[in-house]
Amino acid sequence: MQPSEHTGLTPDGLRRSVEANLRTLGVDRLDVVNLRMSDRGHDRSAVAAPLETLMSLRDEGLIRHIGISNIGRAEFDTARTIAPIVCVQNRYNIAYREDDPLVDACAEAGVAYVPFFPVGGFQPLTAEHLTTVAARHDATVAQVALAWLLARSPNILLIPGTGSPAHLAENIAAGDLTLTDEDMDLLGRP
Repeated sequence: MQPSEHTGLTPDGLRRSVEANLRTLGVDRLDVVNLRMSDRGHDRSAVAAPLETLMSLRDEGLIRHIGISNIGRAEFDTARTIAPIVCVQNRYNIAYREDDPLVDACAEAGVAYVPFFPVGGFQPLTAEHLTTVAARHDATVAQVALAWLLARSPNILLIPGTGSPAHLAENIAAGDLTLTDEDMDLLGRP
């Protein structure tokens, strides 16, 4: 079995996944489908064929927009030659900033950047600074981490996980938190 068959990136696998999501959600069209490139077991530059399949599904009216996930800059550039990419979803947060150049490239291209694990993976030094800034604003560490992402770039779109209505309200309140220049210097600017 080829890696793409294992990961569902074949034309048939992608079609089945889209159709299953349509049935599950009870809709005729998915607003955005992110092509998730696996981070193991296949050539990460092999975005062309799966994107062409998603473009066909878009032409059929089953998908409105196409995004891509778990990619680097080269894959982003390649993907944009094949399909109009509306969003990139990669691991990125205040402690894991390897995608700084990609965040900027997406902003320049007018493409939304959707970080996954937006409040995860803090290193001790960073956590100390987050705690200091949170205390200044009477906020939680998670709120400061989300506010940092929002301050990082206008193209960042947050979809943080939530487990309760209170947690949802806390996440939303992070959008009202304005970090100062001093806060941003302490937390680290990209």
